[in-house]
Amino acid sequence: MKMLASMAVLSAALVVSPAVAQQETTPPATNANAFLEKAEKAMFDQSLVQNHADWINATYINDDSDALAAYFGAIRTRMTVDYALEAAKFADAPGLSAETKRRLLMLRTALTLPAPTTPGAADELNSLATSLQSAYGKGKGTLRGQPINGSDIEAAMGTSRNPDELKEMWVSWHDNVGAPMRQDYTELVSIANAGAKELGFADTGAMWRSKYDMPADDFAKLTDRIWAEVKPLYNDLHCYTRTKLNEKYGNPVQPDNGPIRADLLGNMWAQEWGNIYDIVAPKGIGDLGYDIGDLLTARGYDPIKMVKAGEGFYSSLGFKPLPQTFWDRSQIVKPRDRDVVCHASAWDLDNKDDIRIKMCTKVNSDDFVTIHHELGHNYYQRAYQNHPYLYLDGANDGFHEAIGDFVALSITPDYLVKIGLLDATKVPGPDKDMGLLLRQAMDKVAFLPFGLLIDKWRWGVFDGTIAPDHYEQAWNDLRRQYQGIVPPVSRDETAFDPGAKFHIPGNTPYTRYFLARVLQFQFYETACRQAGWKGPLHRCSFYGNKAVGQKLNTMLEMGASKPWPDALQAFTGQRDISGKALLAYFAPLQKWLQEQNKGKSCGW
Repeated sequence: MKMLASMAVLSAALVVSPAVAQQETTPPATNANAFLEKAEKAMFDQSLVQNHADWINATYINDDSDALAAYFGAIRTRMTVDYALEAAKFADAPGLSAETKRRLLMLRTALTLPAPTTPGAADELNSLATSLQSAYGKGKGTLRGQPINGSDIEAAMGTSRNPDELKEMWVSWHDNVGAPMRQDYTELVSIANAGAKELGFADTGAMWRSKYDMPADDFAKLTDRIWAEVKPLYNDLHCYTRTKLNEKYGNPVQPDNGPIRADLLGNMWAQEWGNIYDIVAPKGIGDLGYDIGDLLTARGYDPIKMVKAGEGFYSSLGFKPLPQTFWDRSQIVKPRDRDVVCHASAWDLDNKDDIRIKMCTKVNSDDFVTIHHELGHNYYQRAYQNHPYLYLDGANDGFHEAIGDFVALSITPDYLVKIGLLDATKVPGPDKDMGLLLRQAMDKVAFLPFGLLIDKWRWGVFDGTIAPDHYEQAWNDLRRQYQGIVPPVSRDETAFDPGAKFHIPGNTPYTRYFLARVLQFQFYETACRQAGWKGPLHRCSFYGNKAVGQKLNTMLEMGASKPWPDALQAFTGQRDISGKALLAYFAPLQKWLQEQNKGKSCGW
C-alpha cells in the first residue's frame, strides 16, 4: 500500500473543545472569511518548508533530518491547533454561509495527530512520530540468518516457497521492527488523545472518522455496509486459496480448515496475495502466458523507463506531461549510500508543480502497477492546484488512492499490446478469463478486510476499548476475525506486530485504502462505459480515450472544493460508494470459486 505525502497525509481531524471556544465572545460572521484567508496563507507558506523537511527526512534518514522534520512538524502542529481554536469561535456565529461553515470545519480537521496545548506537548508528539517513522525506514529482518532491508525482504516474501524461510522473515521483521516501537506508540496515543479531548472529540479515532462529509458514526456504518456487501466474495477466495496452500505444503504447515498461516500468502502482511498466484492458478486456464515483470525485463525496461510508461498512460488520456523537475527530483531507485523510506509515495512540495514520487523501484510487475498508482496522486495534485489551500486535497482520501488504482485496472493485455510490451499473438484468449480474474482477485479482493481492520484496531486503541496491555492480542483477534489468518508462531504482549506495517508508525489513516479498493471499480466501470467498451469488464482498457480523460479531469479539478458525493457524481453519476461494481467485475470468478469450493469446509 502507498502513502500520499501531501496535505492528504499531513491532515485528518482536529476539532476544538466547545468549552475553550466559549471562553471568547463569538465574533461576527463577517470576520470569518478574513480569518480563513489569513489562516490559509500562513498554512500554505509553512507547508512549503515542512514539505521539504519531510522530503529530506524520508530520502536521507539521519539524526539531523529527523531533528529538522520534528522541528518543523512541531511548528505545524502548534499553528494548526491555534487556527483550530480560533476557527471554533465562529462555530455559533449567525449568518455563516454553508460553504464558510465547511471551510471552518476543514480547518478544524487539519492534522492527523493533535497535540494538546500543554507546553512541550507538540514537540514531544512530533519527536515520537518522527522517531517511529525513521525506525521503520531503518528496519531490517533476516533471511537465512543474514540481515535484509525492508524493500528486499518484501520482495523475498513474494518469491520464496520455503515455509521455514518465510517464517524466519516474518518473525524477524515483526520482532525487529514492530516490538521496539510499542512504548513510543503507547505514549504517542496518549498525547494525541489528550489533544483530541482538549479540542472537543472523544478520542483521536473519532476525529479521523469525522472528515467524510458526514457524522463520524455514520462513516463507520458506511464502511461496515460496504464490507457486508463484499465479504461473501472474500470468503469464497479465502476457501479456495487455503485449499491450494494445503495441497502445496500439507497439513503440518497449512491445514485444510480454519485460518491461513499469514506468512504463506506472498506478502509480509498477507494484505495482497498475488505473489502466490503460481500456487493457486488452476491448470490450463490459470496459465496466462505472460508475466509483466518478465516482459519488462525482456524489453530492456529500467525503473526510469517504467515511470515513462506510466506517464504515457496519463498522456494518452490528454493530461500534459510531467514537469522536468519531476525527473530531476524524484527518488525512483533506492540510493546506495544512505537509509531511506522505501515505502512508495507521491509528493507535492509546492502545492503547484513540484510533484515527485519516492520509490525504491524494482523491475517487476508489482512496481509497474505501483508507478501507475503513484502517478495518479501526482496528476490529481496538479489538477486541483488553483484552489484555495484548504481545497488542495482529494474529495476524500479514498478518492486520492482510487485514481491511480482504477488507472492500473486498465493494465490489461490490450494495454500491454498497445505500448509494445506484449505480442498481440500472446494475448490470453477467453478461456483464460478465470485466470485473469483470479490473478486480480488475489490482490484486489484479498486486500479488502485488511484495508478495514487497520483502522478498526486503531479506533479501538484510541477509544480505549483496546488497552495497551492487549495491543497484540487485539491485533491478532481482528486479523483472524476479518482476514481469517493467524501468525506462523504464537505471539504475546512483548510483541507489537501492528508496528511492522508502515502506516501504523507512519500514522497514516488507512480506511482510505479500503474505500479506494471499492471506488476504483466504480471509476473503472464508469470509464469503460464512457469509452463504449462492449466486452468483459475485466478486459477493458480505456488507454488513449481522451473523452474519458476530460471527464475524469473535471472531477480531479474539483479537489476538495465540494463534498465527496458531488465529486463522485461528477464522474460516475452516482452519489453513494458501493461494492456493486466490484462484485460485477468479479461475478464470473465468484461463481467459479463456489464451484471449486463444493465439499470444502469453508470459513474459519
